[in-house]
Amino acid sequence: MLGENFVYFFTVQGFFIGIIFGVLKSFDAEGLLTYTFFITIFFYLFSHIIIAFYYKTVTAKTYYFPKNLHEKELDIFVREINKREKLIDSACKITDVAVKMNTEDRVGKKS
Repeated sequence: MLGENFVYFFTVQGFFIGIIFGVLKSFDAEGLLTYTFFITIFFYLFSHIIIAFYYKTVTAKTYYFPKNLHEKELDIFVREINKREKLIDSACKITDVAVKMNTEDRVGKKS
């Protein structure tokens, strides 16, 4: 959602919450307008603060991302995974040979 749309959405929510609160708490039109105005202004300013913090964190993350360091670490991880896959493949081959020898040995003893 765009920041501008978020401000509009949050301001309209504040307006309706202000109307509901004003109807529940005030006994005259002036009180209703006062509650509605102040609650709407609060939601409007609060939405701007939220947007400011959001854009501050989004832009900060793009500037401080150490791409080269992450690529080196990922290359190390890939090499380790390849080594482990070779080790597992050799262990599977050894296990298959042992199972084959065991079944041949059992067949030879039964006959």
